[in-house]
Amino acid sequence: MNNSAVTDNEGAIRAKLNIDYDDFQLKVELALPSRGVTVLFGHSGCGKTSCLRAIAGLVRLKQGEVRVNSEQWQSWDGKVFIPPFERRIGYVFQEPSLFPHLNVAQNLAYAEKRVRTSPILFNRDSILALLDINPLLNRYSSQLSGGEKQRVAIARALLTQPQLLLMDEPLSALDHARKEEFLPYLERLQRRWDLPIIYVTHSVQELARLADHIVLFHQGNIVASGGAQQIMSDAKFSHLLGEEMGSVFDTVVKKHGEKYGMTELMYGDVIFHVPGKIATLGERKRCRILASDVGIALDEPVSTTVLNRLPATIIEVESASIQMGEVLVVLELINQQRLLAKVTVKSLHELNLHQGKRVWALIKAVAIC
Repeated sequence: MNNSAVTDNEGAIRAKLNIDYDDFQLKVELALPSRGVTVLFGHSGCGKTSCLRAIAGLVRLKQGEVRVNSEQWQSWDGKVFIPPFERRIGYVFQEPSLFPHLNVAQNLAYAEKRVRTSPILFNRDSILALLDINPLLNRYSSQLSGGEKQRVAIARALLTQPQLLLMDEPLSALDHARKEEFLPYLERLQRRWDLPIIYVTHSVQELARLADHIVLFHQGNIVASGGAQQIMSDAKFSHLLGEEMGSVFDTVVKKHGEKYGMTELMYGDVIFHVPGKIATLGERKRCRILASDVGIALDEPVSTTVLNRLPATIIEVESASIQMGEVLVVLELINQQRLLAKVTVKSLHELNLHQGKRVWALIKAVAIC
């Protein structure tokens, strides 16, 4: 299988990999951007972690080529192979590999001693503050929660001054509550430093929160790559994202309404109303709207509790799941952004929903996360 994944900003991180498994061979060509978070997404066993390990040099493939910026880390003929410790990468594993006999401060000091290059890209004090490490410095790994261990592992990786950060399902061992606590740290890291991150996960929640670019794996194939908004609002990938299929919007906080405790989020000409005082004015905020939380009306409702009522045009009806009594409707908003709505087949026929029809998209404020 020969698959290419090329983003709009191609060329900074390139990998051409032939990976042999017992039951199939995966041939992958990646051209990834030098900034933002690229998420390799897919179910277990699809080859995404093998790609990450090959980029890191943790496995030496018989046929593989890896180039980051102007540096060749591995050549196709095998004559060039830069060992992992010379690749200037930070690697965060599923399970944090902290030294149990050292406290947090000593674990971090060990990482700093391994730095062989200059300049210093990531200031120690800034790292500790951003990841809230200072209260943990005197603790040993046995005294840390799973989320705290991963924060220390990320801090340690950053202290090696990497030009590329690789993260292999770092939240897979955390329960939902701990994930919710941890994700804001990754979002702050993403905003604070212009460091390219390749992030492996099978969690749609993490994909929606973190991804700037997405590479989709399915049954050993790369089926798509592109921007997060483009991929997540494409109806043909509903079988991969399942019940968590939806749309993402990178909005800006426009206004806080003190009277009712609401926040207005702006995405181009579209305004979303959400409950609570979210972030600070002018701050970027990613919103996720599940397709199952979007309703459709032929006319704008007047007396309703639904605060987000947006004019839209139907551009596609995906009927792959029609036998289950539901369909995915792709809507285009006034700024040409796509919004997905999951409706019943009964509603589809009773409202005569079809391509080109002008409708109203209805989204409860409490459904936007």
